[in-house]
Amino acid sequence: MSAAATVPLRAGPRSAPARTSLAGTIVVGAERMGDLVLDADAVVIGTGAGGATAIRVLTEAGLDVVALEEGPEVSAREHGRMRETESLRHVWRDGGMTFTLPLGDSPFINVTMGRVVGGSSMVTGGVCFRTPEPVLEQWVNERRLGELTMKRLEPHFDAVERWVGVEEVPAAMRSRGVARFGEGLQRAHGAELVALRRNTRGCQGRGRCNFGCPHEAKLSVDLSVLPPSLERGATIVSDALVERVLLSGRRAVGVEGRLPHGRRVVVHAPRVVLAAGAWHDPLVLWRSGIRHRELGKNLTLHPSFRTMARFAEPVRGWEGALQSAYSPHFMREGLTMVALFVPPGVIASAMPGIGPELARRSGDLQHVAMFGCLLHDEGGGRVRRGPGREPLVTYRMSGHERRLLPEAVRKMAEIFFAAGALEVFTPVLGLGPLTPDRLAQARFDKVAGRRFECTSQHPLGTCRMGPEARTSVVDERGRVWDTEGLYVADGSVVPTSLGVNPQITIMAMAHRVASLIVA
Repeated sequence: MSAAATVPLRAGPRSAPARTSLAGTIVVGAERMGDLVLDADAVVIGTGAGGATAIRVLTEAGLDVVALEEGPEVSAREHGRMRETESLRHVWRDGGMTFTLPLGDSPFINVTMGRVVGGSSMVTGGVCFRTPEPVLEQWVNERRLGELTMKRLEPHFDAVERWVGVEEVPAAMRSRGVARFGEGLQRAHGAELVALRRNTRGCQGRGRCNFGCPHEAKLSVDLSVLPPSLERGATIVSDALVERVLLSGRRAVGVEGRLPHGRRVVVHAPRVVLAAGAWHDPLVLWRSGIRHRELGKNLTLHPSFRTMARFAEPVRGWEGALQSAYSPHFMREGLTMVALFVPPGVIASAMPGIGPELARRSGDLQHVAMFGCLLHDEGGGRVRRGPGREPLVTYRMSGHERRLLPEAVRKMAEIFFAAGALEVFTPVLGLGPLTPDRLAQARFDKVAGRRFECTSQHPLGTCRMGPEARTSVVDERGRVWDTEGLYVADGSVVPTSLGVNPQITIMAMAHRVASLIVA
C-alpha cells in the first residue's frame, strides 16, 4: 500500500452502485497502514447524539457522507461484557476523570463524556426529555430565535424519538429505594414522582446503562441511529482525531486530522458538520482560524450531585431501571431531582470510611438508596485552549447557583428522612453520615464550594446559536457565522441551560440543522 491512499467518493443517490469498498463500513483508523484521503459530499466530525443524527439525515437525503470519530469502535455487545473499570478505560474520555477548574467559591465538577463510536450516548442513562416549554420561550423571546418554537421543533423531536425508541419507564421498574424517596417527597412536600422516558427496548433492570447494557436494551445511537446510515453507504473512520477544518477563503472545503502511528486523514467535502461536543468544538474552530467573540464561552453543565440514604430494611437500589422517575416539583427553583443508581461496586468504592468501616458500609449496600439532583445553571463555564491537545475549562457558579446548591443538599436529605431513613450521606467531602439531629445542626451554606462533590454529563453552549454574530457563534441554521459550508450540530449550539437531560434536545437540534443543510 502506498503512503497515501486516495479513495474517491461519488455523489448521488443510494440506489446507484456502491462508491468504494469503504462505503457502509466502519474503518478502524488504528489499523490503517497509510494515510487516508477521501472525497465526500459531506463530512461529519463526531458520532455521538448530534453527529449520528446529522449523518443519518444527510445519508437519507442521498449524500455521500464520511464521519470521523476520535475514539475507537466498541460494539454494544463488547461493551455489555466489560467490567466497570474496563468500560472506563475503553469507552469513557480520560477514564471518566475530566474536571473543570473552579473559579471563586465553586466546586470542582467531574464532567464525564464518551470517547467512542456512538459518543456519550454510550455512557448515559438514556433519559429523554424534550426541551421544556419555558426554555423554548426564553429562546424565542429573549434570544430572538423565532424558529425554535415547540411547533416548529416538534417534527424533529418526533423523528429522533422514533429512531431511538423513546418509551416511558413503568412504575414496576422503580426500585424500593426510588419508591422510598417518593414516599418522603409526598410527606415533606405533597408532591409525586413522575415516570421518566428513556431510549430503551426490553430493559431488564440491570442498572448498567452507563457501563454497557448486557442485553443491548439501551438504544444508544450506535445501535439505533448509525446502522441505517451505514446501510445507506456512510463511512465511519474511528481513531481519527480531527485537528482543523480546511478553508478556501471563507468557505469550508474539508477537514484534516491524524490517525494513530503518525498517519494522516484528510476528507475533501463542500459541507462540514462539526459535532465534537461542547468540550471540543471550540478547539477545532480555533485551530481552523475561526474567531468569534463568544466562541468557547457560555458553557453550561447542569452541576449535579447524588445523595444516599440508609434504611433499616433492604431497598436494593440496583433493582429496576437505572433511572426510572423524577420530580418536577422544584424545577421553578432551578432544581430537577432524578432517580439513579450505579453498579454496587462503584458505589462501594465511594462509601465513607477506610478499612473495617468501609468494608462494613460496603457490605450494607442493599439498605442504601440513592437519588440525584441537577441545577439549572446560567453559563458560568468557559473552554480555553490549553497547553496540549485538551482544553482548559473553567467554571464559576453564579451567586444564585452557589446559594441554591446547599439548599438542594438539605432538601434531598430532608426528603430521605421524611421517608424514614436512618442516616443520610450528603455530597460534602469529609462530612460523615448525618442523622436527623445532625442535619438540623449542619450549616451547608458555610461549606466551601470545593467540598461539594459535583458531576455533570451535560456540557452545552460553547458555540451557541443566536440571531447575530456579535452574541453567538452559529446562526439560526447552525451555520458558523461568515463561513460557508461549515455547520455545528450538537450540544454546543444549545442557547441556554435546559434544566433537564439534553440528549433529545441535542438530537432534535442536529436533526433540524442537517435538514436545513439538505433542504
